[in-house]
Amino acid sequence: MMSQEQNDLITRIGPSAPAGLLMRRYWQPAALVAELKDERPIVPVRLLGQDFVLFRDEAGRYGMLDRDCPHRGADLAFGRLEQGGLRCSFHGWLFDAEGNCLETPAEPAGSKLCQNIRQKSYPVVEKNGILFAWLGEGEPSAFPELDCFQAPDAYTFAFKGLIECNWLQALEVGIDPAHASFLHRFFEDEEITEAYGKQFRGASAGTAIPMTRILREYDRPVINVERTEYGLRIIALRELDAERTHVRVTNQVFPHAFVIPMSTEMTITQWHVPVDDETCYWYAIFTSYGKPVDKEKMTAQRLELYELPGYVSRKNKSNDYGFDPHEQKHSTYTGMGADINVHDQWAVESMGRIQDRTREHLGQSDKAIIQYRKILREQIDKVRNGGEPMMVLDAKAARAIQGPGTMDGIGPSKGWETYWMEVDVARRRSAPWMPAVPPAQPGDEKIVDLVAAAE
Repeated sequence: MMSQEQNDLITRIGPSAPAGLLMRRYWQPAALVAELKDERPIVPVRLLGQDFVLFRDEAGRYGMLDRDCPHRGADLAFGRLEQGGLRCSFHGWLFDAEGNCLETPAEPAGSKLCQNIRQKSYPVVEKNGILFAWLGEGEPSAFPELDCFQAPDAYTFAFKGLIECNWLQALEVGIDPAHASFLHRFFEDEEITEAYGKQFRGASAGTAIPMTRILREYDRPVINVERTEYGLRIIALRELDAERTHVRVTNQVFPHAFVIPMSTEMTITQWHVPVDDETCYWYAIFTSYGKPVDKEKMTAQRLELYELPGYVSRKNKSNDYGFDPHEQKHSTYTGMGADINVHDQWAVESMGRIQDRTREHLGQSDKAIIQYRKILREQIDKVRNGGEPMMVLDAKAARAIQGPGTMDGIGPSKGWETYWMEVDVARRRSAPWMPAVPPAQPGDEKIVDLVAAAE
């Protein structure tokens, strides 16, 4: 358990809060590119407890500004896109993507007022379907060379969803390997051929055994947590018998992302981005190492649950997340349908808007969560003391953060440590877009055999 003061320290992200100052040292997902595709590419953004307007001007440049017009505070999200910028609908003041005031048309002819006006602006970068914004001071950090950023657009798919609770409890469910055997338990396995685009529904590498069966029948994983230069590597081991062990390798990428395997072909890189202290969005890039992503199918699958424009779940607290007691008895552990996003949403929202960690009791299965909170407190203290937190990168350091490796497969009970790395490297080497991997070494023929088995 922790004190209320300690809980506040690691959860609250306002502009002056210690965790908020830390978060402003990193690029933050602000919107999906798809949200600015229509004829009026302007969206309001609430991020880290602040309000902004994000737009794409007539030349295709993205700009993000403070949302209140510096004239008399009117809402720029209702502005007009014209003449190279965003024009306030109140008195016509015009601002470009850098926040420069171009016109103050209601002022007398010859007025130089606009020369002294500037709206605060924030750098915006597009990365495979997500627009990232920099809210901090000084030079922005370089992006790490994660696979989700290195893959071509055709091999990635981006989406998001609203969660009505604090960002930290939403993140922590993603670094908790044990919960999947219960929260995401299905009493029957569906056809592997129907698993595309669905987490935990396909087969593990090297086998035709459905992941749902493994989670259901082996619910006491041995969990290893390793600290890395980017955060944590989490390895969950489920021993099937003396010869075979199911190995699942996931990663926490500081400050609030994780990278996990979705299938033998695809990974998910997911950020849990604070809207404010009591709400967050998950943003995800799905990255394929095999075929180009079927974006139309992936979109349709997710729009069955999420409503636009807010990306709000149709199953939520107001309708008990679609809970069906008959289904809970006969079909799923939760009784909340087959979409695991609903399961996770219920679990973290049911804790309250901000989880009261003064009442929790952690166990051995929570070791990744314990380690993450330790890192989070360390990095908050670094910023408080004027230091540079981890994963604030220059160009050279960014090139060193690659991958990171993930794997979901059944390998030897003795030798799983090298097995998972071999499978991961083989998959990366075989990718048509060729992410950076170590050069081939003598004896790597066995890696090719592992790939063939996985397929």
